[in-house]
This record gives sequence, structure tokens and C-alpha cells, in this order.
Amino acid sequence: MATTYDYLGDLIAAQQELTQVRADLTALYKRLPYSVELMEGWQEQREVPSLRERERDVTAAIVTHAFWNDVAGPERLDARSQLKHALAREDGGGQEAA
Repeated sequence: MATTYDYLGDLIAAQQELTQVRADLTALYKRLPYSVELMEGWQEQREVPSLRERERDVTAAIVTHAFWNDVAGPERLDARSQLKHALAREDGGGQEAA
């Protein structure tokens, strides 16, 4: 039987934010036109660095969170994987985390 973890609220919130930032980036990438010349999408292109920076910041907050100090090394991979799916469990199976 797999171990279950009691994630702290801020860790869950960080995972939720990471999921949203990644969804925003994916949606933005789909809207951006590919062009050698400046086009309408160029203005939206300016959002990409901001979202990518936020993605890096939130990922770093998750990876360096004090919660992981209490999880034995071999179990961290499983615990991290479960965190990604903890949002779906809280929502009753709705959104899958990234």
C-alpha cells in the first residue's frame, strides 16, 4: 500500500499555482504566431519571460520546501508524484496537476 502524505497548505497552493502558470504558458504559446517579422502576437510574446520566471520561482519553492526534509530520500519521488495529483483529489478528481 502506498504511503499517503499530509501536504502543507502552502505547498499545495504552490503546486496549484505551478499548474496554472504552466496552463497559462501553454495557452499563450498556442496563441503566438510564428513570424520573422513583428506581428500582433509580438505584444503577447512579452508575457512569456514573465510567466517562465514565475514558473521557475514556484518550482524552486516547491523543490526547496521544508516539507521534503521530513520525507525519507527514497520516498521523495513518490511523495512528489502524489503532490502533483493532490489537487485532483481535493477537487474530487477534477483538474490534474502538472
